Amino acid sequence: MRFDVITLFPELFAPFLVSGITRRAYATGLVDVRLWNPRDYAEGNYRRVDDRPFGGGPGMVMMAPPLERCLAAIQADRAQATTPVPVVLFAPIGVPLNHAAVAQWSGSAGAILLCGRYEGIDQRFIDRYVTAQISLGDFVLSGGEIAALALLDAVARLQPGVLNDEGSHQLDSFNPALDGLLDCPHYTRPEEWQGEVVPAPLLSGHHAQIERWRRDQSLRTTAQHRPELIATARAAGRLSPADEALLRNLPGKL
Repeated sequence: MRFDVITLFPELFAPFLVSGITRRAYATGLVDVRLWNPRDYAEGNYRRVDDRPFGGGPGMVMMAPPLERCLAAIQADRAQATTPVPVVLFAPIGVPLNHAAVAQWSGSAGAILLCGRYEGIDQRFIDRYVTAQISLGDFVLSGGEIAALALLDAVARLQPGVLNDEGSHQLDSFNPALDGLLDCPHYTRPEEWQGEVVPAPLLSGHHAQIERWRRDQSLRTTAQHRPELIATARAAGRLSPADEALLRNLPGKL
């Protein structure tokens, strides 16, 4: 898959693409990331890409013409692609990014990711060219780059061969393999640290007992921190009688 990123700060992506375990996805081309700076498509000696907003007010607005020329260059470069891809803007009004959306993106042909800056982008460009909008949550960032990096990272780690253990992401929080629940706590050596010991079931070597402990802890953690996920799993029929029995015995049972 290929992601073309429109950004005024391509240098923010350089260390990300060569660091950490997900670098395998970018180095092998499983996730092809190409960076495009709209300033390269701006006119004049100063390569201006922003201007004051009509109607007054603080800040500056990214101009439509340089973005349009940049987008045209990307589309020309992708001309041989058989599958058209969406133009995605990271914005507060976008659809929240979650595991289900990431899973869909991980099996797609990619996208053109538009990273806004300043007070935003000329709405006329958005209306004409943007086909999808994504939000990381109810807060505002200085630009769309961090959101783009989050999407790229989440997609990259789902690609075959990227993680050391192929089944690792199957046990992530929100994954269908966990019925959409939160992951359980994890422990490693030493067995005792600061007077705290690793839970006995994890040292038992009894696989069924370990799996039951992990499931119980996943249910407890989810019930405490994200009870709405319990409700969703219950409505989908994903909770077993043993799951329900544990939940009934929790303080403030669900």
